[in-house]
Amino acid sequence: MNKKENQKKKNTFFDKFLNSVEIAGNKLPHPITLFFILALIIVLLSAIFEALGVSATGEIMNTKTMELEEKTITAISLLNGEGISYMIRNAISNFTSFAPFGVVLVTMLGVGCAEGSGYIAAAMKKLVSKTSAKLITPVVVFLGVISNVASDVGYVVLVPIGAIVFMAYKRHPLAGLAAAFAGVSGGFSANLLIGTVDTLLAGISTEAAQILNSSYEVGATANWFFMFISTFLIVILGTFVTDKIVEPRLGNFETTDESVTKATELTHQENKALIWANITLLVYILLIVLWAIPKNSILRNPETGSLISKALLIDGIIIFITIGFFIPSVVYGRIAGTYKNEKDIGEQLGKNMASMGSYIALTFVAAQFVNYFNYTNIGSILALKGAEFLGNVGLTGAPLIVLFVILTAFINLFMGSASAKWTILAPIFIPMFMQLGYSPELTQVAYRIGDSTTNIISPLMVYFGMIVVFAKKYDKNSGIGTLISTMLPYSIMFLIGWTILLVIWMTLGLPLGPGVSMFY
Repeated sequence: MNKKENQKKKNTFFDKFLNSVEIAGNKLPHPITLFFILALIIVLLSAIFEALGVSATGEIMNTKTMELEEKTITAISLLNGEGISYMIRNAISNFTSFAPFGVVLVTMLGVGCAEGSGYIAAAMKKLVSKTSAKLITPVVVFLGVISNVASDVGYVVLVPIGAIVFMAYKRHPLAGLAAAFAGVSGGFSANLLIGTVDTLLAGISTEAAQILNSSYEVGATANWFFMFISTFLIVILGTFVTDKIVEPRLGNFETTDESVTKATELTHQENKALIWANITLLVYILLIVLWAIPKNSILRNPETGSLISKALLIDGIIIFITIGFFIPSVVYGRIAGTYKNEKDIGEQLGKNMASMGSYIALTFVAAQFVNYFNYTNIGSILALKGAEFLGNVGLTGAPLIVLFVILTAFINLFMGSASAKWTILAPIFIPMFMQLGYSPELTQVAYRIGDSTTNIISPLMVYFGMIVVFAKKYDKNSGIGTLISTMLPYSIMFLIGWTILLVIWMTLGLPLGPGVSMFY
C-alpha cells in the first residue's frame, strides 16, 4: 500500500514537472511560423551587423585551389537595395534547390507505397509472431530501431503491436509498448539500412558545410558504419532496461483475451503476398550486387573502380532505395488485394506526396532562413568567432563533442522536429567544428545521438500523446507521468551508452561511413 502511494506521489511529481514543460513548449510557435520569425531576425541582424562593421577572420576553403586561406568575412545586410533584390529574386530557387527537399520526396514515393500496401506492417507482424519468448524483447526493440527506415511508420504500427505481442506471451503489455517505443523513438537514428532520416539530415548538413566550403557534400551514407553498430548497442541497452528495470516495476498483468494472439497473425493471402514480395526484394538486391561486381560496372567510379567514392551506386542510393521499397510493395499489394490495378498504385503515390504537404510548406520557409544565413555571412562569422572562443578556452576533442550531444538532447525536449532543430543548429555548429578540424559528418553523428535519446521523454514529440493513449488501453490510470517515468531509464541509458560509444569511436579514429573521416 505504501509502495503504491509512494509511486503515486512520484507520478504526481512527474506530472507537475511535465505540465510545466508542456506549458513552456506550447508557447513555441508552429515550426513554419518559427522559421519565418528566425528569417526576419536574420534580416534585422544583418543590417545591424553591417552597420556595426561586424567581421571575423579565419581560414576558409578556397574551392578553386581546395586549400585553406586566411580570409576576413564581413556581415552583409539584407535591408539594402541589393539585399532586398536577393530575397525576391532567389525565393523560389532557395526553395527548389534546398538539399533535403528532393531526396525526401523521392524516398517517400517508395516508402509510402510500402506502408500503404501493408507490406511493412505484414513484415513486422511475421517476424514478431515467429519469435521465441526469450528473444521477444530484443526483437521488438530491434524492429523499432530499423523501422525508422520508413520514417515514422514504427510509431503507428510497431508500438501497439509491441504491447499486443508481450500480452500474447503473458508479459506486461506496457513493457512491450515501452520496448517498441524505445526502439522506434529512442533509437531513431540507428539502423542497419539507409533511411529517410539519413537523406534528410545529410541534405541539411551539406547546406551548412557549404557555408565554408561550397563544394562539400555530405552523403546519405555518411554515418552508416557508426549507426550500424549503434543498432546493436540500442538493442542491448533497450533489452536490459525492459527486462531488468521497466517490467519488474510494472508487475504482473493478467488477461483472458485470446484475440491478442490473432492480432499478430497474417491471413493466408497476406502471408502469400509477403513471401512473394520478399522474394522480389531479394531478387532486386541480387541484381544490384551482380551489376556491381564487374570492374567496368556503371555502378563504379569510372576512374578508380570504387563502389564508394564518386560511384553511381552511392550517388544514386536514394533512387535504389526508393525502387527497393516500391517494387516489393507493389507485388505485396497486388497479391494481398491492397492494389487492385495501376490506378490504385497511382493514387497511393499521390497520397504519399499529400502526406508531405506540411513538410513542403516548412521547407519553403526553412530554405529562406538557411540561405539568408549564408548570404549575410552571419553563419561564417558565428562559426569563426565560436571556433576562436572554443580554441581559446581549450575545449576540443571528446569533451567538446559530448557537450554538443548534451546540448542537443536538452533542446530536443522543447523542439521535437529533428529536421527543424538541425536546420537551426547545423549552420552554426558544422562550420564552427570544421574550423576546429572536425568533419560535418562527426557533428551530424553527435547531433543524432542527442536528438534521439530524449524523444521518448518529451511531451512535445508529435507522437507522444498517441503513445499515452495506447498505454491507457492497458492501464486506465496511466498518463504522461506514467509514460515518462517508464521511459526515463531508456533515455538515460541510451544517452550515456551512445555517448560512450562515440567517444570510443573517436579515440580509435574509426570511419563514420564509407570513406568518411571524423576529421576535416
